[in-house]
Amino acid sequence: MNTREKTKKIKIGNLEIGGGSPIAVQSMTKTKTSDIDATVKQIHALEKSGCQIVRSAVPDKEAAEALKEIKRQINIPLVADIHFNHHYAIIAAEAGVDKLRINPGNIGNPEKIKAVVDAAKAHNIPIRVGVNSGSLEKDIKKKHDGHITAEGLVKSALNNVKMLEQFDFHDIVISIKATSVPTTIKAYKMIAAKTKYPLHVGLTEAGIPRVGIVRSSTGIGAILAEGIGDTIRVSLTGDPLEEVRVGYEILKSLELTFHGVTIISCPTCGRTDINVVEIAQEIEERTRFITQPLTVAIMGCEVNGPGEAADADVGLAGGRGFGFIFREGQVVRKVPEAEMVEALMDEIESMAI
Repeated sequence: MNTREKTKKIKIGNLEIGGGSPIAVQSMTKTKTSDIDATVKQIHALEKSGCQIVRSAVPDKEAAEALKEIKRQINIPLVADIHFNHHYAIIAAEAGVDKLRINPGNIGNPEKIKAVVDAAKAHNIPIRVGVNSGSLEKDIKKKHDGHITAEGLVKSALNNVKMLEQFDFHDIVISIKATSVPTTIKAYKMIAAKTKYPLHVGLTEAGIPRVGIVRSSTGIGAILAEGIGDTIRVSLTGDPLEEVRVGYEILKSLELTFHGVTIISCPTCGRTDINVVEIAQEIEERTRFITQPLTVAIMGCEVNGPGEAADADVGLAGGRGFGFIFREGQVVRKVPEAEMVEALMDEIESMAI
């Protein structure tokens, strides 16, 4: 792991990113923002899962006007995702959102960009310059033979940042996402060397969970391992709760955060006498909303289970018709197979208090 890049500290509501702050995990609502009840319900579920920042699309005036009531009912910072119509950004700022996500080049002429900047200044909120492969300017693509390149993404982002800086606005977060993992990694490495603004890291349009988790983990993980990134969002075609879960798993795998339960389990072999897959899945589901950092091991045999998982806080090693429950490598209980899951949960819950 490389030392994390020192970036500018930015406040998003009551949360700070950049400047050495912990890397924040965020997601985006999948509801119609104008449907206040559905959107608030989804955000409450995201809050419970540990999501630290939530973004909602603002495609029309009705969605923009819904933000005020949504913000009133939630507890984490709310980001308004704006494209093209600068009036929606102004409405969102007045509604009390904690950050605006725009691409200044899509907003239009300098007067409209200035109006958005003035609104952000008046309400003391930052702006994320969001550039991705689907919105890259035609003239930049033309210079690269019509292709999406890391160089083009960085050029676009810096051009858009300058549009804000010309109005003396510097509370900026930058994201440059591509669908290509190598292009995204290269782009973030390039822009990290050119700016000290905090970076929002992600891979755009990663796909359905089965594929998107792998692609996002590879791309986001590689960028974070370079010491780059201040907040992350895993973009999956599916439940936003899964985005948060995967985001934390990426951070935990790099030891960049210690949040919630981490389950380690053996791959099973001919010695296995218990259903490790079923047990691991049940424990994962039942511990999903525990926020205290705990490592739980589920091993398929008693031969070397506790030894292989000696660093775990608590664990289970299965035998034929029974299981050993251990804490910090030491066996504390031997229980019948039918009682293994409940015995393990008792130990987990006793440590999570």
